[in-house]
Amino acid sequence: MSEVIIHDDESFERALKRFKKKCEKAGILSDLRKHRHYEKPSEKRKRKMNAAARKVRRGPRIPRA
Repeated sequence: MSEVIIHDDESFERALKRFKKKCEKAGILSDLRKHRHYEKPSEKRKRKMNAAARKVRRGPRIPRA
């Protein structure tokens, strides 16, 4: 669970912005959306196969030096 400690000189809006950024980085909302509805095993396999195919189509990632 993400938590943010509010400093004395910090506004609530700034702390809320930091909290939202932490939640986004942790992937909490995307995980929540993914588990909102039950997904059949066949649908899960199909989704993973499509994601793998997209990854292959994009080609290998070239690391920057």
